[in-house]
Amino acid sequence: MTSEDRRADQPEPQAARTASSEDAARRKVCLVTGASGYIGGRLVPELLAAGYRVRCLARTPEKLRDFPWVRQVEVVQGDVLDEDSVRGAMAGVDIAYYLVHALASGDDFEETDRRAAGIFAAAARDSRLERLIYLGGLTPQDVPESELSPHLRSRAEVGRILLDSGVPTTVLRAAIVIGSGSASFEMLRYLTERLPVMVTPRWVHTRIQPIAVADALRYLVGSATLPASVSRTFDIGGPEVMNYREMMQRYAQVAELPHRLIVSVPMLSPGLSSHWIGLITPVPRGIARPLAESLRHEVVCAEHDIAAYIPDTPRAPLGFDEALHLALQQIKEAQVDTRWSSAAVPGVPSSPLPTDPDWAGGSLYTDRRARRTEARPEELWQVIEGIGGENGWYSFGLGWAVRGWLDRIVGGVGLRRGRRDAARLRLGDAVDFWRVEAVDQGSLLRLRAEMRLPGLAWLELRVGRDKEGRTVFLQRALFHPHGLAGHAYWWSVSPFHAIVFGGMARNITRAAERLSRRDGR
Repeated sequence: MTSEDRRADQPEPQAARTASSEDAARRKVCLVTGASGYIGGRLVPELLAAGYRVRCLARTPEKLRDFPWVRQVEVVQGDVLDEDSVRGAMAGVDIAYYLVHALASGDDFEETDRRAAGIFAAAARDSRLERLIYLGGLTPQDVPESELSPHLRSRAEVGRILLDSGVPTTVLRAAIVIGSGSASFEMLRYLTERLPVMVTPRWVHTRIQPIAVADALRYLVGSATLPASVSRTFDIGGPEVMNYREMMQRYAQVAELPHRLIVSVPMLSPGLSSHWIGLITPVPRGIARPLAESLRHEVVCAEHDIAAYIPDTPRAPLGFDEALHLALQQIKEAQVDTRWSSAAVPGVPSSPLPTDPDWAGGSLYTDRRARRTEARPEELWQVIEGIGGENGWYSFGLGWAVRGWLDRIVGGVGLRRGRRDAARLRLGDAVDFWRVEAVDQGSLLRLRAEMRLPGLAWLELRVGRDKEGRTVFLQRALFHPHGLAGHAYWWSVSPFHAIVFGGMARNITRAAERLSRRDGR
């Protein structure tokens, strides 16, 4: 694996890099759950570089198809809530990483987390694993568990369930993770960049010990080598303790922004804070609320015992400013491998595109557009693959913006979720309030809507050719209504389709032709 392939907001990996440690690891198999998520997607290449063999458990294996490391791992289909699939995935495994949580499953996520952790712990015990490793949340020492936020309380409970499995277990407890694409980092980034003057809740004064994603990964990889006699929690954090206000000012300095004026007020509860965060940042309210609730509590490491097993170095753990610098560099260079938006969002649809035209699921409204273009297929595809984010949607910008704001108001993800990469897409990527459901390089992009709708919606963009061999842009919008409200919604917006979808087809082909002229064709 070359240095160009290593994009985890960190210098060359420092854990388990000696020849002897690689030899010791070479025969061991690591099972990674949550491999398509923010941490899991970055951990897999670190484990491979350390000499481990890796098996990934995924509900939808296709989501891993476009990860650069996928051909080096074994991918098995399964769900942590399905006991049989978990037990099957653990067969022949030495070490298992539990990197999933049910925050995206809605209000009952604590019960879902409890069930999944119980299934995983029982399967690990019966499979005689050497070690379980879990990345949880740092919790305050002096706060009763009943008073913790549901997010932190569930993380703590999952850690206990795994520790009680009888399998040697490492529970790493971290506060805010600083790295390109993390929800915590993007919340900090957008609040600081967009608000030179801000009225903030009281939790901006809460003390926090953030950790660079590079160090979180270093501890996760190193935990695989702990002796069997070690089964406990470890607090992990960076070298500095600060409050959120200081973090915003430090971000402004590193990003070369003017000093921010921050005024805290007592009336902004976590619930109100989540609305405020949802309006200002790309992080939707469903994710912002547990993050804001967690910030009510002081989250500072009570010990640094992990250093006895995974020693500190002059370069690790990274300082806060260096972690910010690395994260911003990755964003600038478009090298964000994983992002918080890779995870599912509460309340959004997940049904695949129904088979058509002979679909038996009921009404399916369709808007079709086709347009010839003088551009070459590869130039048209370049425009298609770059849609959304900073490039926009090529029609009626005000209408898209209003639709995004309306979605935010009702608790949806809105348009500001943006893209992981400005030019390239892979299966499962978020694109504003869409999700990439299918991508065939050079020919097809299918997006599934994740905005709040009374039904299911898809947008399909294709590159084709006509009988004379000329390039044709094919566009299809589909909507499966739920109930009378769904039908009413479609007919209420259909008068605007000529502007929105017609304009999109026209402007996408024009953009491809401009690209063709720019390339000197």
